[in-house]
Amino acid sequence: MHTDQINHDPAHTVMNTGTSISGRPSMGAWITYGLGSEADELPGFVVMTSEGGRNPQPISSRQWGAGFLPGKFQGIQFQQQGDAVHYVRNPPGVSETHQRRTLDAVRKLNTEYQKTALNPDVDTRIAQYELAFRMQSGIPNLFDLATEPKHVLEAYGLTSDTLQQSSFARNCLVARRMAERGVRFIQLYHRDWDHHGDLVKYMNTTCGLTDLPTYALIQDLKQRGMFDETLIVWGGEFGRTPMFQGKGQEPGRDHHMRSFSMWLAGGGVRGGVTYGATDELGYHSVENPVHVRDLHATMLHLLGIDHNRLTYRTQGLDFRLTGVEPARVVREVLA
Repeated sequence: MHTDQINHDPAHTVMNTGTSISGRPSMGAWITYGLGSEADELPGFVVMTSEGGRNPQPISSRQWGAGFLPGKFQGIQFQQQGDAVHYVRNPPGVSETHQRRTLDAVRKLNTEYQKTALNPDVDTRIAQYELAFRMQSGIPNLFDLATEPKHVLEAYGLTSDTLQQSSFARNCLVARRMAERGVRFIQLYHRDWDHHGDLVKYMNTTCGLTDLPTYALIQDLKQRGMFDETLIVWGGEFGRTPMFQGKGQEPGRDHHMRSFSMWLAGGGVRGGVTYGATDELGYHSVENPVHVRDLHATMLHLLGIDHNRLTYRTQGLDFRLTGVEPARVVREVLA
């Protein structure tokens, strides 16, 4: 892989939206716009984060935003402490029946207003109120991990004492449960990979938190017959330099945009294939280089979408996730 940006936030933006220009729709928003969602009680695009390692790099919520697409396609972040979604519970003294009557009245008012306003944001508001009401029953069931068999919890590295603790392992298991419920796009961030120093210690720490649950998720999907229909993409926003960073400290690596690796599995990807290579120093991508927009084109193809045809007209232009520069589907990695 190679990308255009060398610092975290703009590189996040390229990886998530195809451009370093802030405010464009994220890939999850594009995909839910193109395919919709099969979930009834959950959003079609969900984001979860975890920490553990050297440095939890900040990440902006616009990385899962809808940009100029209708707001109903933006990602919803599930929180790690307390309620997964803020204010999803009814206030004390408000029954489900009372809540339903209130929402019906609000929907009637919004529908009447929309007859003259013709504002897509009003349609989004109506849809999101209804989704929030359904989430009041869907969210508690989703996060009731105690219903999982003991061998499944052990496979992810979870115990009865860690079920409610924020972790990448917990997020992987919740992701599988969301996929079973029809959530279209699930994005997990583990935010502690910025290893400029003490590389050996912190790589062991961070890989120790992520490798086992990632493996467990893949095996879990296979055992449930979901692997061939679920595309898994694993990687970061850029790579790391091949040369040592720092003097008089434990070894580290700096940001690097000219070559890095990502892996894909399931969802129509060929197993056991390595595509592309760097020079002898690991500095430049010299064999079959793949840009982020090629990755996006390939992801969309695997989901049944022609990246050239998934467009949205705004400001007089037909925008798309892969932008205006050439992008190609990397067919060599397809099953």
